[in-house]
Amino acid sequence: MTSLLPENDPFPTAHTNWLRRLWLLLLSVGPGIFCVGYTIGTGSVTSMTKAGSMYGMQLLWVLVLSCLFSWVLMEAYGRFGIVTGLTAIQGFKTQFRYGKPIAMLTAFLVIAGQWCCLSGLVGLSATAIHESLCLFFPGLQSAAYFSVLVISVVTMIVMYALLWYGNYGRFEKILVLFVTVMGVAFIASMFLVFPGGGQIARGLIPRIPDGPGARMMVAAFVGTTMAAPTFVVRPLLLQGKGWGLAQRKQQSRDAAISALVMFLVSGSIMACATGAILLQGGQPIEKVLDMVQTLEPVAGRFAVALFLVGTLSAGLSSIFPIAMVAPLLVADYRDGKMETRTPLFRALTGVACLLGLIVPICGVNPIFAQILTQVSQVFVLPIIIGGMLILSNRRSLMGEHRAGILLNVGMTAALGFSLVISYNAFLALSSLIQTLTAG
Repeated sequence: MTSLLPENDPFPTAHTNWLRRLWLLLLSVGPGIFCVGYTIGTGSVTSMTKAGSMYGMQLLWVLVLSCLFSWVLMEAYGRFGIVTGLTAIQGFKTQFRYGKPIAMLTAFLVIAGQWCCLSGLVGLSATAIHESLCLFFPGLQSAAYFSVLVISVVTMIVMYALLWYGNYGRFEKILVLFVTVMGVAFIASMFLVFPGGGQIARGLIPRIPDGPGARMMVAAFVGTTMAAPTFVVRPLLLQGKGWGLAQRKQQSRDAAISALVMFLVSGSIMACATGAILLQGGQPIEKVLDMVQTLEPVAGRFAVALFLVGTLSAGLSSIFPIAMVAPLLVADYRDGKMETRTPLFRALTGVACLLGLIVPICGVNPIFAQILTQVSQVFVLPIIIGGMLILSNRRSLMGEHRAGILLNVGMTAALGFSLVISYNAFLALSSLIQTLTAG
């Protein structure tokens, strides 16, 4: 077990033995940590916060279904990877008729969606840091654009340096740290302003709330929770971890823990917004700092600090893996191997880091754009789910490990859910376009 610890053990004393055990436990579910990183970022925090402030816990059922189906799909993609030795894009490329264009289209849609998300994430993270600093240094408010831009540039330089010199093991440890801090911060914040059992129970009843923007918020929930790269990249991450058929049970446990962490963290953010707004009788939240200011009179500066730390960790935990998605999928299409120190990897992560500065440079409010990007993510889900539903049932590929009744039911239900949500997203975007055109 001690071989898993980094050379500079962060918990060297006997008095912190429990921290060392927690660290080792998190490292043992490393691929799932990447999935959490892809799923929960500053954009997710904003969506969950806004939904909680507008509708309370009414959209909890969407979150439950999204996390449930994410578990099913992580299990399916993970099982496919460790049984066949193939990655997702290689599977699409080699096992389907017209496999090359299908694989290229899938990789392109995932990369394009994630690169669009990245710029909004950087803008949101930098803005959150800037607004937090303004609480202590009000004079910075007059230099908002310059402050946000400097924070964004510094963040991307640090991220790129980590990507330049890193390998899978180092990436995993960094994400373990970010995700752990994020989870502890948000869950602790939730208990300070817990909304009550009645609100939670009503949120489990499937319904779309009345009011403008409800359909779009439902689609954004699914787009950010059932994130396409979470599934497509998973076999590649398992390969990087060195897992094979002997780790089948460990893979299944990793998928389940990952989905559970997604639900707990996302649900705690929504509950925070619901509790804070109900206790204060305030207005719907438009940005993360609105919620922080609402939390302060209820739970004090401790809650403010907790939530800000969680928000920053959420942003960093998403920026990091999203910057990696393009080189991972391009390498996947070429030879199905995870490569992190090649010129291609460094070039494409560099492009991603530069694209991440678009929103800060333009000075655009990233919140609305981020929600739109999350909505657009749902349209690739039917391709990803349908493709794996076919591959995981091929006896020639999977043998005795092909999908059973429960996994097939889960994937079929996930496919139906993704089609319904895609239609719902189409209606929401059409309505938005009509409104903008009429305006």
